[in-house]
Amino acid sequence: MRSGTSPNSDGTPVPTTLDRRHAEELDRRDPLAGFRERFVLTARERIYADGNSLGRLPLETVERLQTVGRDWGERLVGGWEDWIELPVRVGDRIGRVIGAKPGETLACDSTTVNLYKLAWAGLDLLSDRGVVLVDEHEFPTDRYVLEGIAASRGLELRRMASDPVSGPSAEDVARASRAGDVVLVVLSHVSYRSGALADLRAITQAAHDVGALILWDLSHSAGVVPLALAESGADLAVGCTYKYLNAGPGAPAFLFVRTDLQEQMRSPVWGWFGQRDQFAMGPRYEPASGIERFLAGTPPVLGLAAVEAGVELILEAGVERAHEKALALTELLIALHDERLAPFGLRLNTPRDPSRRGAHVSLGHDEGWRLCRALIERADVIPDFRPPDTVRLGFAPLYSRFVDVWDAVDRLAQLVETGEYREVEAGSARVT
Repeated sequence: MRSGTSPNSDGTPVPTTLDRRHAEELDRRDPLAGFRERFVLTARERIYADGNSLGRLPLETVERLQTVGRDWGERLVGGWEDWIELPVRVGDRIGRVIGAKPGETLACDSTTVNLYKLAWAGLDLLSDRGVVLVDEHEFPTDRYVLEGIAASRGLELRRMASDPVSGPSAEDVARASRAGDVVLVVLSHVSYRSGALADLRAITQAAHDVGALILWDLSHSAGVVPLALAESGADLAVGCTYKYLNAGPGAPAFLFVRTDLQEQMRSPVWGWFGQRDQFAMGPRYEPASGIERFLAGTPPVLGLAAVEAGVELILEAGVERAHEKALALTELLIALHDERLAPFGLRLNTPRDPSRRGAHVSLGHDEGWRLCRALIERADVIPDFRPPDTVRLGFAPLYSRFVDVWDAVDRLAQLVETGEYREVEAGSARVT
């Protein structure tokens, strides 16, 4: 184990950044440390480094689901008197997390479905041009949805070149839009692969400068990066709730539509929850006013209850404080990578500049898949893998400790130093 210490004037060792005692001291000073015990924690020797993929279960969520379950059991269909408002109520709470105004955010459907709804409705506003612009490194479901929309509407899907580590820039958008034919730009605020943080305000302005709408995917930033959607002038946004909002696997997602665009847009999915007078059961569809027109079918009450509990925890902690800790966790991880891992061939695939970084760090290695499996099977560390070579480490700030970062890197270093990771089967698995 590397001590990473230097002597005091009296000869006693002083912890440095690379000493585990430094990580322990950071934990003692952490203003968010108390939130860790508000999550379900099992197998306490296990280090969970995949909060960027699925957040831990809050204890409050367990109680909230039990309450809703009892309500269902006692009130039966009468519970809808309260449940029917959940998509808007929870949406407004998410709106506080992402910097939206009241009435601009809905909790509903999945990220994929919401992306389809907003992309299609946005294209209807500027249908005289024929190009949808997407980053070549964009999350697959976003690219697939847009590919399908472009094919069905006879549009061009243009894949914008960007740096795979530092992510897309306003200059990239301007360069790819010079022909003046771009109608919609779709980008992730934080890259799912590298963790790069895009300049939301500058890129939004770049899209507007060429007369395009912009649709942001906030899945890897909501709850861990301060957002100001309303102030930035962003048009549309979607995102999931099961990462840093800790709402649970497959939890309902959210969508955002800027207030002045809402009455101009119509969802392509005409469902009864988006109908103006829902229970009149009329013969023709008339969209509801405001954000509710983007609802479709019956909302998942249990899932929305879990979203609400997770969002309330983030609001209590404060997104700014969560972001500050996330940057400190990733800064420690990068420093440890440089000292312990880089000499053994690991590569930093995440921006070093903290102003350009989200909350996870990606490490590249020629045998990244084996390293990922070895961490899980041999070291009791849970990361995830993204092909072709990336091990992602996501230490969510509400329940991760600085010693978790130190210990995870120490265990990974031992795997590469000894070559033990080569003993792991190289075959792939469906879930990575």
